Amino acid sequence: MILLAAGAGRRLGTAEPKALLPIGGRPILAVAAAAAAASPSVRGLVVTFPVGWEGRARACVEDLEVSARFVEGGDSRQASVGAALAQVPGQVGVVAVHDAARPFASPELFALVIQAVADGADGAVPVLAVTDTVLRVRGELVEGTEAREELALGQTPQAFRTSVLREAHAKAEVAGASFTDDASMLRWAGFDVRAIPGDPANVKITTLADLAHADRRMGGRDG
Repeated sequence: MILLAAGAGRRLGTAEPKALLPIGGRPILAVAAAAAAASPSVRGLVVTFPVGWEGRARACVEDLEVSARFVEGGDSRQASVGAALAQVPGQVGVVAVHDAARPFASPELFALVIQAVADGADGAVPVLAVTDTVLRVRGELVEGTEAREELALGQTPQAFRTSVLREAHAKAEVAGASFTDDASMLRWAGFDVRAIPGDPANVKITTLADLAHADRRMGGRDG
């Protein structure tokens, strides 16, 4: 499994990379890695880390009972996945990709996306239904309303046939195409991606408010 922890987290305005910031006294990366390693479907990790922070990243996973490889992240999420993918052994048929910034993904969610691919899908992504009204806006003007029945919010972990993910990344590199997640890349490359039910508790830490909420949650003060 690829665990992405190379982001700088500039929106947080901190000196340390986002994945190494503490929640409940533990680095975000340590929490995310422990959740992944707790799933029987995850047999090994490839962890990306920011330049200069390999030692701290290694310390986050040293007590886990799965093997771990480490690779310096790239200048984008897509580049980091590509670098990590090169470290995935050739015999691995299914690979999951997860953002460490979602440390509350459950071990069961990892198992579900991996099983969806094992059952025949090219890729699988957890999604949440959109419950708010979605407006199409240009400048300060509302131009219309989108049908939310066909819209969903994507999460990680996402899982893929390893050969398919390698092919999609190769096609994107040749085309100079960039994507914010691998499920989108697979669809662009012509492969099918299965949507499975996501988890509302599987939130992403992006802002200082998110970080504070995650810290409270880890401390047991948020239910």
